[in-house]
Amino acid sequence: MDKFLELLSKEMRPAMGCTEPAASALAGARAGELLGAIPTSVEVVTSRDMVKNAMGVGLPNCSLKGIQAAVALGVCGGPVEAGLSILSEIGEEQLLLAKNLAVSLSISPTVPSLYIQVTARKGESSAVAVISGEHDRFSFLQKDGEILLSLPVDNCSSILEESDEDVIGRATLAELFAYADSAPEQAISLCLNAKDTNLAIAEHAVRNEYGLSVGRIASESLNMEPKSLSEAFSLGSALAAAASDARMAGCPLPVIINSGSGNQGITLTVPLAVVASYLKKSDEALGKALVLSELVGLSLTARKNRLSALCGAFTAAIGTACGLVYLLDGDLEIMDRAINTMIGNLTGIICDGAKMTCSLKIYSCVEAANLACKLAFRGYSPGNESGIVGRSSLESMDFLSRISREGMEETDRTILSIMLGKQL
Repeated sequence: MDKFLELLSKEMRPAMGCTEPAASALAGARAGELLGAIPTSVEVVTSRDMVKNAMGVGLPNCSLKGIQAAVALGVCGGPVEAGLSILSEIGEEQLLLAKNLAVSLSISPTVPSLYIQVTARKGESSAVAVISGEHDRFSFLQKDGEILLSLPVDNCSSILEESDEDVIGRATLAELFAYADSAPEQAISLCLNAKDTNLAIAEHAVRNEYGLSVGRIASESLNMEPKSLSEAFSLGSALAAAASDARMAGCPLPVIINSGSGNQGITLTVPLAVVASYLKKSDEALGKALVLSELVGLSLTARKNRLSALCGAFTAAIGTACGLVYLLDGDLEIMDRAINTMIGNLTGIICDGAKMTCSLKIYSCVEAANLACKLAFRGYSPGNESGIVGRSSLESMDFLSRISREGMEETDRTILSIMLGKQL
């Protein structure tokens, strides 16, 4: 069995809008479906990271924001079968019902970072739906006190189920490089389709105004058909930022996600597409580079919580750097240097939720990946004497994992405290 292909197929899926609100709407829709009626009240229990990642992001096809609004939209008619694309269509009646529905919200300090429980009530009837561990993984269902599904949630504190984490979280860069170099057609096709989807929203965004318009403005002085490698690098950064501009503003175009994140999916695909086009690489060569970048992104997320205080655009951009090195015919040693440079440069960039400034972070992270790639080909990278940089990229990634898991827990609490304090 090809476990890497299985992982790519599992993790690279379409999502409409930010994935935390989409997961919230999906949980709400399942609770409403079980209830069999529009509820009179809804209670939501979730983690601080879910609240943080949904607080400032626009929902597709409406002007609403936040977890409570997403849950209300789901409960009031969201199609469960749509999965994470549940907000791709919102009816007028659904929107009106959602706006008038009472939804209470509480944050639990004891649940995993990716967890949302929705309880819908009408009269004497109630229904409960829980999503945890992955954005569309139902772990608990209950109708009028009868338990319909009960799966453990405590084994989902990291990105993947245990068997999957064993495969990708412990994979070496050499193993991922070797797999990408001989990737099966299915994996290449999957990644090329993701590139097409994510490039479409990027190109749409540079022609329209969304959010801070980071990508649109950054691309103004650039040729859409780059005249140099340096310009291709810059255009890749700008287009990735543009896609995030649109996505965070609620643009109703899909994105193919990585590690449950559309922004990570964008970061891992769009810059490589631009550079490969400039280099006139074949679809097969680009596909292999994308396979490598996607797998490195999954590997890094497996070393931390899916939702954490460490910005996912940064860890994804490490995968981008590896993909760029691959496109430029670099070897493992060059890739190793690029990873060490990224970890020596941007470790500590925080996640303060999904919102319009995500495009700024994506732009900065992809620009850092471009620089790391350039330095690596010249033989430069920080050594073991440099702070948290290890003797190899694998050791550096282990140190990065420790910082995310051990060092940034209190940072996460402080971030949410500041965000909630501003609302109050």
